[in-house]
Amino acid sequence: MNSPLSRRTALQAAGATVLAAGLTGVTSTAARAADADADAAAEPKLVTYPRPTAMPTNTSFKVRVRAAPDGEWQTLDIWRPQLAEINPTTGSSRIYNSSLAYFDFQGSVEIEVTYLKGGTNKVRVRPDSYGIEPELLGDTLRFTLDQPRNVVVQINDDIFDCLHLFARAIEKKKPEADDPNVIYYGPGVHTTADGYLNVPSGKTVYLDGGAVLKATLVFRDVEHAGLAGRGVLAGTAAGGALVENSRNISIGAVTVLNPNGYAVQLGEATGVTIKGLGSFSSKGWGDGIDVFCSSNVVVDGVFMRNSDDCIAIYTHRWEYYGDTADITVRNSTLWADVAHPINVGTHGNTDNPEVLKNLTFKNLDICDHREPQMGYQGCIALNAGDSNLIKNVKVDNVRVEDFRWGQLIHMRVMYNTKYNTSVGRGIQNVRIKDLSYTGEPLATCLLLGYDAKHAIKDVTFENLVVNGTVIADSMKKPTWYLTTDTIPMHANEHVLNLKFLTTAEAQAAAAS
Repeated sequence: MNSPLSRRTALQAAGATVLAAGLTGVTSTAARAADADADAAAEPKLVTYPRPTAMPTNTSFKVRVRAAPDGEWQTLDIWRPQLAEINPTTGSSRIYNSSLAYFDFQGSVEIEVTYLKGGTNKVRVRPDSYGIEPELLGDTLRFTLDQPRNVVVQINDDIFDCLHLFARAIEKKKPEADDPNVIYYGPGVHTTADGYLNVPSGKTVYLDGGAVLKATLVFRDVEHAGLAGRGVLAGTAAGGALVENSRNISIGAVTVLNPNGYAVQLGEATGVTIKGLGSFSSKGWGDGIDVFCSSNVVVDGVFMRNSDDCIAIYTHRWEYYGDTADITVRNSTLWADVAHPINVGTHGNTDNPEVLKNLTFKNLDICDHREPQMGYQGCIALNAGDSNLIKNVKVDNVRVEDFRWGQLIHMRVMYNTKYNTSVGRGIQNVRIKDLSYTGEPLATCLLLGYDAKHAIKDVTFENLVVNGTVIADSMKKPTWYLTTDTIPMHANEHVLNLKFLTTAEAQAAAAS
């Protein structure tokens, strides 16, 4: 696409707003007050943040942003996340430098990205579900955003030397630096004596935009504490944040760059909210968010690009014990350069079996999955081992883009001798609704019960769409074909009551 740069989209939107205002008459006082509030909320605002000069940058992109339609252009500082790719022959890992920029806004913004290496032939702004089609002239592209988005600008199909752009909402309540309940870090690079920061009950660690903290945050045996702001945790001693035996913990829209462990680890925690977090990793065991023996956890609006599982949900491991229940992951983007975007159930307690239950995955974009090992594949993987029972799982409105290597779905009651001391007890009551995949033909998905006593039971797919085809038991196919052949998927004899329904069929069944 080689069209001239313009502000057409933004001007059209502004014109539509003016026209609507001219045609609509509001008479009630309450309605006028509501309109005034809406106008104030829509007032264009733009906040950018500095990158400390001590932090490494990348030189592939120049990024400018302005409040649409005619605000003043501001140039964004570029950060350098690092990403990994595993060589499937040697097992060695190649590390790539990539680019990240971020800002906050209200209203609409116009974004201009210039690819400084030149030779731009193809541009893709991901996730594809956002439908962003930038205007392109030479090596410069522009597009507008009218709501917060985490996007990836990909040039010439290069998935590593790309631009990650976090366009977040304006902070509503920014604390004062001298607030006694806040541990405040302003712009610049900060460290602690031992590389850790123990957060007391009732305290919030606030990383202002442009602040970098090189320390692992520890929430241990505390409550009503948190992490907030627009800053960065980088090069931490271990993971980004550790939450153990704690309750009512909130983690906000900070960014974790290249930690020496998981971005966030929860163990025996309850009432945890993780909202707006961004995470990049390139090292071994570089998971995004790992949950052990915890309950009432909400992960919302995160962007995870990791060198291991993006979201991993387990029961017992190490010194953590107990069930895992009521976990929700929603409105997020997951990109696994290694392993699974979503992995559930591997670790548990053979001596005192535990349950993973009431798990919800809703409104997600999965951009990539690359895993050569058959036993560790699956954009969505339910792997019951260590006497775990996985039950009551809902997957709703998940869009999977063309991924490099692996399976769309993998469910297995397993005994993985590398990690398990017993076979899992089973997988029960899984409802997968509005899951779509667009890309190259899929590798065969696997649904594998272990035996008759360790089975997969009651799995329903509603409106599963593979490259535009709705997969249903009622679809047109040779009478001797299984529905799973059309995906393709292999479900063994220990998978019981597996159904594929259209939306209409599911609605009719619910009404009957």
